[in-house]
Amino acid sequence: MEWPRYYILIDRLPVAVDVLTWAEWWAANLKACRIGEDQIGKVRVSTVFLGLDHNFQGGEPVLFETMIFGGPLDSSQWRYRTYADAERGHQEALAQVKIAAAKIKSISDKAHS
Repeated sequence: MEWPRYYILIDRLPVAVDVLTWAEWWAANLKACRIGEDQIGKVRVSTVFLGLDHNFQGGEPVLFETMIFGGPLDSSQWRYRTYADAERGHQEALAQVKIAAAKIKSISDKAHS
């Protein structure tokens, strides 16, 4: 299948489909595309199923993405091939945000003491 390659999720497994099937599924299943969405203070961590292959160089499709919005890690981004990797990546991003927040708090506490 040539790029762009369209995918839907069936029981957490990406399945390649034609553009019309993809568009119909996407419209009806937008919530299913959200793997993780967490807010830590003013920082948001979002992990989603992209539905389009983001491996622009060929090979195994890259279909999932985690992004951080806000804080010192703002705009950090990771992409994954599998749902399970995306779930793990989301948890790792949350951990990084918490570590960064703790470091900033520690520095701030020291500055104010």
